[in-house]
Amino acid sequence: MGTAATEKTDQESPSGPRAKQSLSKITVRFAGDSGDGMQLTGDQFADTTAVMGNDFSTFPDFPAEIRAPTGTLPGVSSFQIQFSDQIIFTPGDLADVLVAMNPAALKVNLGRIKKGGLIIVNESTFTELSLKKAAWAENPLEKGTAPKDFGLLKVPLTTLTANALKELPLQTLEVERCKNFFALGMTFWMYDRKVKHTVDWINEKFKTRSEIAQANIAALKAGYNYADTTEAIPNQIYVKKAKVRPGTYRKITGNEALAVGLVTAAHLASKTLFYGSYPITPSTPILQELAKRKNFNVKTFQAEDEIAAIGAVVGAAFGGQLGVTATSGPGMCLKAETMNLAVMAELPMVVIDVQRAGPSTGMPTKTEQADLLQAMFGRSGESPVAVIAPQTPADCFETAIGAVRLAIRYMTPVICLSENYLANAAEPWRLPNLNTLPKITVTHPKGGNACFMPYARDKKTLARPWAIPGTPGLQHRIGGLGKAHMSGNVSYDPENSQKMTSLRAQKIQRIANDIPEQKVQGPKSGKLLVVSWGGTYGAISQAVSDLKEQGKAVSHAHLRYLNPFPKNLKKVLQQFDKIWVPELNTGQLLFLLRAQFPRIRATGYNKVKGQPFGVAELVEQIKGLK
Repeated sequence: MGTAATEKTDQESPSGPRAKQSLSKITVRFAGDSGDGMQLTGDQFADTTAVMGNDFSTFPDFPAEIRAPTGTLPGVSSFQIQFSDQIIFTPGDLADVLVAMNPAALKVNLGRIKKGGLIIVNESTFTELSLKKAAWAENPLEKGTAPKDFGLLKVPLTTLTANALKELPLQTLEVERCKNFFALGMTFWMYDRKVKHTVDWINEKFKTRSEIAQANIAALKAGYNYADTTEAIPNQIYVKKAKVRPGTYRKITGNEALAVGLVTAAHLASKTLFYGSYPITPSTPILQELAKRKNFNVKTFQAEDEIAAIGAVVGAAFGGQLGVTATSGPGMCLKAETMNLAVMAELPMVVIDVQRAGPSTGMPTKTEQADLLQAMFGRSGESPVAVIAPQTPADCFETAIGAVRLAIRYMTPVICLSENYLANAAEPWRLPNLNTLPKITVTHPKGGNACFMPYARDKKTLARPWAIPGTPGLQHRIGGLGKAHMSGNVSYDPENSQKMTSLRAQKIQRIANDIPEQKVQGPKSGKLLVVSWGGTYGAISQAVSDLKEQGKAVSHAHLRYLNPFPKNLKKVLQQFDKIWVPELNTGQLLFLLRAQFPRIRATGYNKVKGQPFGVAELVEQIKGLK
């Protein structure tokens, strides 16, 4: 039930002496129907793990439907967490323990548990009807048909939960809903987790319904005590605290980090944050988080559609405030025309695209990196914008601030390419000292008698002035028609069109002067460089580290800045014999690298299954490279 055993001690329990084993890292996976509360169960396990000081990484994986068909394979919802006494970057490839709440959850997740791992099943749900829904020909819990190569612990979770709550005045359905807390209590004991944090959370969550709070707490403690007394679990396992930088930490998802980063950026720029958005999976939680932050000078607008949302954001940017919108791939298509208006008007704004598997509606709750080329080219005409991408959930905080900084400094829309995996995954985040974060300088021209030139250029950045409407003496035209150099008047002059198109392109390229040079993990030259971007960072970084420990010569360059590229990227690529680009698409970054650096030997590895890369998968692919 884990890796890297280091020591054993004895612990007294109600059933007598119990072995307690120390491991370096553990991966647990909870799986059940979308109505079984698996995401809540995983969240509480992760929260408690954060309180106990372990490093961790999570991976929620759930259907798009609010309540998918009960007991079916498409309706399975799961939550995986890896926690460790070391710094980690992934939720783990395969689980040490799988908690399966029904036959469908077992079938879907059998390939996601290590050989020798433990499977805990809710024996109460393995009825003839449930087995049929899950397409089991035979009951996998019966002798001779049980899954091979795994430990199997059959627990009548539903029955035990009902027995624990039989004295409480609850309806049958209310009692059954508590079985996830029974399962959570079991895993809390198994991995030496404290129940106090979850008990406090339950009391706060259900403070207006004390009988529900009492039931969930009773189920949690019943599961804990069951694991403590059953002889089927031979020992308890604990993972020591991780050695991390001193500071205050909190659990944070990518969407939460983007929201906090945007609020912080607005504070650093002394601006009102105007966030206009239309709800779309998986970006909606950003709107929900920001709607709670009115006391931080945040204004949120839930628009009637994607076009209205970005239209309002363009208006906010024109009005001199920080305009931000977020969406996913389908919404990016709808926002394209208005984003073009912001390019022509040269207004600062941030567009967040939390990518999901597509095209069209696709698989809304699954992850992908397939919007890179849309971000680069998905607008009419020559319409360059800056494009950046975060690499971990916590990194979304810094990426949001960086996007705002570039948008204001260069008077341009900036696209931030997050993705479903980052949006919903969680990890510890060290709270920064707000006083140490550099201010975002904002300069608005003041009124005067001189003729105002709205398209005059800053000599260093080529940004035009950000004039506040209504300022005396700063009257000027705005809109999507071609702009005359300097004056901004409508212009159809061919030479002017050439000049303004070139200036807008040069402005974006000059961003390379303000971003860090590309760093390389490992040797700075050699046979192989792995180049990646976005949320693939954790798995690729771990795979490269594992290969280096095996004596393999491999390096890793992870790109945050995708347009423009860091100015030293060509030099970095030239130091290696071969470039390998793994992506959760069909080769979009590879396409851009080949276009800009045609003499570089680059190949790709592509996956569009709606699932992130596994570390072992990448190690195997790299070893197979010729």
